[in-house]
Order: sequence, then C-alpha cells, then structure tokens
Amino acid sequence: MEWLEASTENCPVQRTLDVVGEKWTLLIVRDAVNGVRRFDDFCRHIGLSEAVLSDRLRKLTAAGVLARVPYREPGRRSRDEYRLTRKGWDLWPVLMALSQWGEAHALGPESPGPVLDVRHTDCGAPVRVAVHCSAEQSVLTPADVTARLGPGARRADPAGR
Repeated sequence: MEWLEASTENCPVQRTLDVVGEKWTLLIVRDAVNGVRRFDDFCRHIGLSEAVLSDRLRKLTAAGVLARVPYREPGRRSRDEYRLTRKGWDLWPVLMALSQWGEAHALGPESPGPVLDVRHTDCGAPVRVAVHCSAEQSVLTPADVTARLGPGARRADPAGR
C-alpha cells in the first residue's frame, strides 16, 4: 500500500490539528508556555474575544493540554487559572519549530530579530529545533530519511477517505 492509498482518518498530524489547529489555539499554548495562567491575561495579551477564549480553553482542557487549577486572591471569589499538563508541555518543541520557521521565513527584512531569544541555560547557546536519528543523534534532513507506512496505516475506502 502506498501513501495515497492510505486513509488519513488516523493520521497523527490530522489528529493533532483536531486538538490545536483552530485559530488562536497555539497562541494560547504559546502564552501558557511563557507563564500566562489567567483568563484576563490570555484575553488581553492575545487580543481575542472572551467567547473565543472560553471556547478554546474549554477544548484544550477537555483534550488534556491544559488543567484548570483554582486560586483565590484575598477578599475575592475563587477562580481558575490554566496550567499546561505534560501533554501540553509536549507541544513546546512544536512551538519552537514554528517560531524558528517564522524567524526564517515570515518576518520581514525590517525585523530587528526574534521576539524571544531562547538560549540554553547552561552554556548560553541559541536553542534550535532539529530532527535527529535516535541511534546516532545526528541531525537529519528530509533526504536522509525514508518514510514507510506503519502498523497504524489503513487502506482508504474507495471514496478516497
């Protein structure tokens, strides 16, 4: 079976986009990675409506990407803040890769540089996302890999789904 014969209904990219592919969702995760926790702060920083933010936070919580954690300021009612779960933190390399791509291809020549300067704490070197061989730990390019259908691949139905 070849790629075009395989069903995409259980494709991990498609399933991931089902969770984080809506507009604003990765920006919410980006802000959570950078320490934003409270509804009003997400709303103000990202600049989206309360209704859209509520919907996205509900979906990210239901998907297990964020967890609601109650807090209470003195003299105020109890409220929830949103914290990344392990599943949410696993999106960090995706955000780093998107940022790296954006710095290379989406910022104009007038840009003075990256918005965030992410560096390795121990040595101070810039952090870069790369695909590595799990055995040799060498950096790979698309020309260095072979992709084959795995055990989760299913044949598409005749209608092409």
